[in-house]
Amino acid sequence: MEGKVQGDGRLKSFVKMRELMTEYYLSAKDAENRGRKVAWVTSGAPVELLHAMDVIPIYPENHAAMCGASKMGVELQQASEDIGYSMDLCSYARTDIGSILTGKSPVLGLPKPDFMVACNNICTTVVKWYEVVSRIHQVPVFMIDMPFLHKGLEDHVVDYVVDQMAEYVHFLEEQTGKVFDPDRFLEVATKSVETTRLWKGILDTCTSMPAPMTSFDAFVHIAPIVTLRGTQKCVDYYRLLKEELEERVEARVGAVPEERHRLLWDNLPIWFNLRGLSERLAEWKACLVAATYADSWCARIASVEDSMTTETIFGELAKVYLVPYINSNFDHRVELLKSMVERYRANGFLMHSDRSCKPYSLGQYVIRDEVTRQTGVPGLVIEADMNDSRQWAEAPTMTRIQAYLETLS
Repeated sequence: MEGKVQGDGRLKSFVKMRELMTEYYLSAKDAENRGRKVAWVTSGAPVELLHAMDVIPIYPENHAAMCGASKMGVELQQASEDIGYSMDLCSYARTDIGSILTGKSPVLGLPKPDFMVACNNICTTVVKWYEVVSRIHQVPVFMIDMPFLHKGLEDHVVDYVVDQMAEYVHFLEEQTGKVFDPDRFLEVATKSVETTRLWKGILDTCTSMPAPMTSFDAFVHIAPIVTLRGTQKCVDYYRLLKEELEERVEARVGAVPEERHRLLWDNLPIWFNLRGLSERLAEWKACLVAATYADSWCARIASVEDSMTTETIFGELAKVYLVPYINSNFDHRVELLKSMVERYRANGFLMHSDRSCKPYSLGQYVIRDEVTRQTGVPGLVIEADMNDSRQWAEAPTMTRIQAYLETLS
């Protein structure tokens, strides 16, 4: 699995990505002066309609992750806890509410929303979280209900979501004062599909041995597909990143020196310890080659029709937004992890039991045991939180991971 290592291992595209995201946040902060609306949205909401209506989407979850990575998470969470919010509540929600209360943020705060859009295909906490914030800012919130897929994609469930998409369009017309343009929407949705396929191609470069990047890189470079999918700038950026990674594959440039272990990651990243965990795994010659979190952004894209029309696009999008990893049953999760173990030739997998994210963490021990039974590849569950460093026990967790790696073949 050995390969060359390039410089400090950082992808050259990182600079372009940082410029792109800086421009995005500055554009949002200046939206009012340019006559544009700003919507706060959940990461699982259909963002294509917003771009089609010239609305700038802002993601409190992304902002919370930035706060965590900037070591500001606990201070902001405590501000929320001081007014009565429980430590058992999602640390993203506590972080963002705390940021609103204190005015503190690594990006000088988020621009005030004109309205909000919440979609419960990732969790139900976002519903109450967005209701709270909508009252603080005194703006309306539109809720899209995505039923949990107990039996996979059923026609009546897809129809139910398509009907809500029509209501969503009406809501956006009311909020923006603009008439919905189906052709513009199709153009945005087509770019979104292209972006998502590029993202899948980017992740698939890590099937190579050695892997040209790690999932820690993916966690950072995921930002544009969350915020800007459906735009030409996002398409252009991922073409650049994919080209760089393919060059690394061709030159056998590995992200981890002397790659020995190829691991999968399940659940959200541990944002406040991204660098530390990445460096320790690299020291132990372990490379995170894939993650269910990163894979969620291209879950069903392979089956989306190339010949979408203004009549079929709502149904296609409904299917895409119904199938996030944590909106599906345990059998689906087992099958996905099993297929990822095989595709990425992993010899182990780490499951982050995230105190804050109950929907993602529920059943992980059962899922781990079943994946191991079917593949023969052992998994390790570690306990932490994506944003609350008070839930992280550095020494014992690292000791467990190191001991686990020593057992892998």
